[in-house]
Amino acid sequence: MLADCANAKESIVLEQFIFSTDDLGQRLIDICSKRAKDGVRVRFLWDSAGSFSFLGTNTVQELREKGIELLFWKTIIPGYFKTPNIRSWFFRNHRRTLVIDGKVGYTGSICVDDQMRNWRDTNVRVEGVIAGQMENAFNRMWERARGSKNLPSRSRNRGQEFRYITNYPAPGRRHINSELLKAIRKAEKNVYITTPYFVPTHRFINALKSAARRQVLVKVIIPEKSDHYAVDIGARSYFKTLLESGVKIFLYQGNMIHSKTAVIDEAWATVGSMNLDGASMLYNFEANIVSTNTKFAIELESHFADDLTESKEVSLEEWQNRFFIEKIPEILIRLVRKFL
Repeated sequence: MLADCANAKESIVLEQFIFSTDDLGQRLIDICSKRAKDGVRVRFLWDSAGSFSFLGTNTVQELREKGIELLFWKTIIPGYFKTPNIRSWFFRNHRRTLVIDGKVGYTGSICVDDQMRNWRDTNVRVEGVIAGQMENAFNRMWERARGSKNLPSRSRNRGQEFRYITNYPAPGRRHINSELLKAIRKAEKNVYITTPYFVPTHRFINALKSAARRQVLVKVIIPEKSDHYAVDIGARSYFKTLLESGVKIFLYQGNMIHSKTAVIDEAWATVGSMNLDGASMLYNFEANIVSTNTKFAIELESHFADDLTESKEVSLEEWQNRFFIEKIPEILIRLVRKFL
């Protein structure tokens, strides 16, 4: 990633939810500053909530003085979409996109923050047409952040082995959700999912249960303990109904697992920024690579298999036999889990 940025000839675009000026962040800034000095156009688009530590600091002005164009996505103050309720805290730009010269792209679950350095993440590097799709999606978000209504035309990606698919928080435009649900409903052999935060929609839960009931092997890996306690409780509130349907749930025992992947029948796979929770699936701007390339799917499946070796399976009997007091938080969380 750093090497590709150092070799940029025309442009670097970086879209991040969390960006910190620690070791990795500063190295990236230094490289991009040098390229900007040599005439490369460098644009950073950071979410104002995820990268809130920059707001009001000298770093913002310093970057601009170095020739780096910087925009923050959406004020932290509610009301951006004139929505008079708690949901206006959402609509974050949760995407992670890096594109160099419109030819090489990176995306996945990684944030630029040393505190996450030892997390188990999955990032991919791509070349060719899909990198152009990624830059097109970035350009559309860039214009939105500028307040422009004249967005670049959306690039078309139908029929390609690798596609960059985006979620927009509006009905009919949550395309990653639709693609993933469609793939699960068509699954014939297996569905392997890894996600750090698992509080999905009822439609998604029902799709997993339906697949398991028709003898599809459904396995889900989530962290034993994530960095959000309430989300962990929300995930556990679904365990009983999923286990009863035959879905297999595994708790990752290593460092925080932050990967966001799905592999189905070794023929369909996705990796990107979307978590399987209400915030990501309904309220945030997200982006994933979706592929029907068999080699890509098999490679992601091999990572899943490796992660299983560091995970503990949850049994239905064990889950049902817990003390009642352990179950109380899971009952209470149901009142608010759609917002997690």
